[in-house]
Amino acid sequence: MLVTFSCPAYADITMFGEVAVRLLKMMGHSGTVPSALLAEDVQPALEHLTAAVDDVEQSQGSEGPANDEKDEDGEPTVSLPRRALPLIELLKAAEKAKCNVMWDSNT
Repeated sequence: MLVTFSCPAYADITMFGEVAVRLLKMMGHSGTVPSALLAEDVQPALEHLTAAVDDVEQSQGSEGPANDEKDEDGEPTVSLPRRALPLIELLKAAEKAKCNVMWDSNT
């Protein structure tokens, strides 16, 4: 499953479903797909997500995951904090523009 996040103030972002649901839960959301955040709920969600990402970064240490870590296909792994960056930028843009954020699956 793929999940696409969208808001009028930023380009759409598509993520793997497992990562998207994990980030939604870090935002304080239930993880339901499809769903949305009202404009007034964007700032608290952004604060929850950035705090959770900071916690993950601290638990990984200052260097983050080892550069030589590979997934099952032999590709370098991408850390959760790095995967969260596009969503954080989308939430910042939505907060600034005071617009809703929506997400849906592209199964």
